[in-house]
Amino acid sequence: MPCNRKLRVGQTITERKKEIKDAVAELDKKLANGQAKAVVGKNGAIAFTGNWNRQDVADACAFRMIQSNGSAQAKLAIMRAEQMAGVKVNRQLVGQGAHSHDGGKTWHDHK
Repeated sequence: MPCNRKLRVGQTITERKKEIKDAVAELDKKLANGQAKAVVGKNGAIAFTGNWNRQDVADACAFRMIQSNGSAQAKLAIMRAEQMAGVKVNRQLVGQGAHSHDGGKTWHDHK
């Protein structure tokens, strides 16, 4: 998983995996209770806003993890963001690296 590539000095891959899992679990919980929000761009990219301990986890990685084993409430929050944007998350575009650094106000393509 791309999230695993950012090891801190002296950090093991096992420690990084736990760090990622904990960060995404926090995001999942905050999406479910409204403390974090999913934003889908008109291009189909996704970003997450709100105060969550991101731990250098990319939005694309968090999205994939939530889609594969997240809570129904977090998935519903993503679906609501898709409805608000009028477009579904484009998994291929997200996989190619489309992202936002400002919570979905501007988007950077995969080039």
